[in-house]
Amino acid sequence: MKPRFADIETWQQAEVLMQPAFIRLIDNLRKQLDETTWKGTYRDALVWADGIPEDVKATVAELQEQLKTASPDQAMQIEQSLSHLPNPYPGYELQLEHNDRQVTVDLWELCYRICFQTDNQPLTDDRPVEVDTSLIDETGEVDWNELDDKTKRLVSEIFDNLPT
Repeated sequence: MKPRFADIETWQQAEVLMQPAFIRLIDNLRKQLDETTWKGTYRDALVWADGIPEDVKATVAELQEQLKTASPDQAMQIEQSLSHLPNPYPGYELQLEHNDRQVTVDLWELCYRICFQTDNQPLTDDRPVEVDTSLIDETGEVDWNELDDKTKRLVSEIFDNLPT
């Protein structure tokens, strides 16, 4: 789910935080993986809005696949068909594996939990996001210590809650 912003100020605060938070997230995940027996694989994923039926998702995926080898005329027809269908947005996941267990971590959702006040709940369309302003100092810049602390805490929670 993409975050919904109440106003331009919230969007600007999120813009300051998102890239540093994502970089800190990836770095902390790497450090945790180095200390565990779990294997991690990063992968791109398609993220759909809530309520999109599976048959529509399959149709979009099929058309996108056809687009890769289509002639210019076919490509125009396929793109026109796609323009009338919902489109996913790009996501990024960490697939954790250990023995016969697998856990998928949605990296954008985790990044949102770092940047926003989510009460450890997924984002919903019900309400706009609120930036965690404790991560921004009095000059409007990233408070690196607070960002590091929150990121480490959330990454530790992920690894602490992995199945044994």
